[in-house]
Amino acid sequence: MTDLLVFREQLKKFYSKYELYLTPVFKFFLALVTLVMINSSIGYMSELKKSAVVLVLALMCSFLPMNFIVVAAAAVTLGHLYKFSMECALIMLVVFLLLFILYFRFSPKDTIAVLLTPLCFVLKIPYVMPIAVGLAGTPFSAVSVASGAIVYYTIGYMIESASILSTFEEDGALEKFRYIIDGMLDNKTMYVTLAAFVGTLIVVYFIRRLSVDYAWTIAIITGALLDVLVLLFGDLMYNTKLSIMGLIVGSVLSVILAKILEFFVFNVDYSRTEYVQFEDDEYYYYVKAVPKNTVAAPQKRVKTIRVPEKAVREQKRDR
Repeated sequence: MTDLLVFREQLKKFYSKYELYLTPVFKFFLALVTLVMINSSIGYMSELKKSAVVLVLALMCSFLPMNFIVVAAAAVTLGHLYKFSMECALIMLVVFLLLFILYFRFSPKDTIAVLLTPLCFVLKIPYVMPIAVGLAGTPFSAVSVASGAIVYYTIGYMIESASILSTFEEDGALEKFRYIIDGMLDNKTMYVTLAAFVGTLIVVYFIRRLSVDYAWTIAIITGALLDVLVLLFGDLMYNTKLSIMGLIVGSVLSVILAKILEFFVFNVDYSRTEYVQFEDDEYYYYVKAVPKNTVAAPQKRVKTIRVPEKAVREQKRDR
């Protein structure tokens, strides 16, 4: 355990020392992974799939604010959809505008949640997002997680319906609009997932703020169980074709990843908990103080060995 704490302190020290350089690198790789994921999932416009275009966009995102990554990802998505179907692009544009209004109004600092939610869906571990964001975010962060889930399910439905949409006549724009909108509004899997994620995030947030011992661990386990129960109940009610094994494995991985996040963000020693009481002219205060688990990172020391002058003179005399 001590070695892990030392590693954590060294990692924090390293990041604080080179933050000016590491932050652009992190944004570059986040933008690169996001754009590559979009190109591999949709990929109708070959121009946007060129390596030069992807690298230039990722480099631009590395020097601009984090929210620019969201805008760039939305623009690339619309470009691919427009190449496939103008109707899909227009509907997705409206969805993006509505989500942007909610996102910038309630959770403009949760860019990571917006980008990582679809990525975790692709990696088959989406259940980690409501737990992790509930631990590190606020209840308003549910808007960001929900936005990422809506984008994933909407684009996924359009891709799955590509073969059907191609059978419509060229002048059948209204029929295409109706078919796409009806399919989106009838996507019960999306609704069940949104209910599970939003409920899990809010429950995790409020439990981890309690003053009880091991609040974060209790929040992680409770959130994972609640997520599983809501998804299973939704599958029974609406036949969402949920993979039970995928849900179990994904939930277990989510708990492990959430515990890793807890180690780096909220690692405390409950065995040394102290209770403090004091007062002022108007109130009595009862404070519970829980110390953090910290350990000083080992410092490299250079020891200088000085040879006595007398020994040096004797060596010169011998020569």
